[in-house]
Amino acid sequence: MQKKTVAVLFGGCSTEYEVSLKSAASVIDHLDMSKYELVLIGITREGIWFRYGGNTEDIREDRWQTHPSCIRAFISPSRELGGIVELVGTEYRVTPVDVVFPVLHGKNGEDGTVQGLLELAGIPFVGCDTMSSAVCMDKGIASHLVRAAGIDAAKSMTVYAGDDLYTAVKEAEPLGFPLFIKPARSGSSFGITKAYDMLELMDGIRSAFKHDKKVIIEQNIPGFEVGCAVLGDADPIIAEIDEIELKSEFFDYDEKYSLISSKIHLPARISGEMAARVKETALLIYRTLGCAGLARVDMFISGDGRIVFNEVNTMPGFTAASRYPNMMRASHISYPGLMDQLIQLAMARGANS
Repeated sequence: MQKKTVAVLFGGCSTEYEVSLKSAASVIDHLDMSKYELVLIGITREGIWFRYGGNTEDIREDRWQTHPSCIRAFISPSRELGGIVELVGTEYRVTPVDVVFPVLHGKNGEDGTVQGLLELAGIPFVGCDTMSSAVCMDKGIASHLVRAAGIDAAKSMTVYAGDDLYTAVKEAEPLGFPLFIKPARSGSSFGITKAYDMLELMDGIRSAFKHDKKVIIEQNIPGFEVGCAVLGDADPIIAEIDEIELKSEFFDYDEKYSLISSKIHLPARISGEMAARVKETALLIYRTLGCAGLARVDMFISGDGRIVFNEVNTMPGFTAASRYPNMMRASHISYPGLMDQLIQLAMARGANS
């Protein structure tokens, strides 16, 4: 059987650059080389694209861009090319690709920007389309849509750059402390703070504005967080549910990637009836937001048993220790098997578009 050419994108002009390196290295290590011909495309923090021919250890350690194999490259939006354009000496060379795996997190990668480029180019790709990626990235818009679909979501308000902060703080006070302050379009908990009074709320808004021009102020939901790994298009699979047990204020960047004091319980410590409700809600969220291929749907279970929407990650972490592949593994889908299914889904979607 002829090998399929898979372009793996990593890095990116995003605060989640380092997370992408680790995720992409794991993806590359687990792709079956007997089935796939790999084209590795690294994007620097500054947004410069290179084709890379080195090993995954240099990617993990962020040494990849100094490797002698690096050649300037980019994806052409022209459908007649359908692949990677490289600058070799003074000439351009095109490498056709069958599918792109954009292992990019956060802005300029997970937010519909790269997905839009790939749709223009007519190249099949793993994950949600442009619209869904953009909608899921914006916490405010995603919450409004799921609420309109009848799903519970925390009460919140939005503050924009240029708004009077004193007025915003006063308007947010009736939501009740403590409050979460979040950049609307950021991942890995960058810029998120928890405020217990008006002064902390003011400081939190200023901090969030360093990451985005749009900030969400949201009610705290007493309870615990659960996650659903969803895989598929028309009839998606929902893997074993996991649960986050927190010791700190919230699941911030350090806790997500080191679990200093937090624990991940897999399966979640919930009843079969509650698990069924969680999966049903996750599926409705997935469909409401137009997701395809994969996503991790995160929700809270409140103290009074409500299921409350938190967020959707359209390209969740993919290290060997990340929640999404671990939930799939607990449902008897191996990491290499997961890669195969994601690529097959992308190619089938591309063939039908």
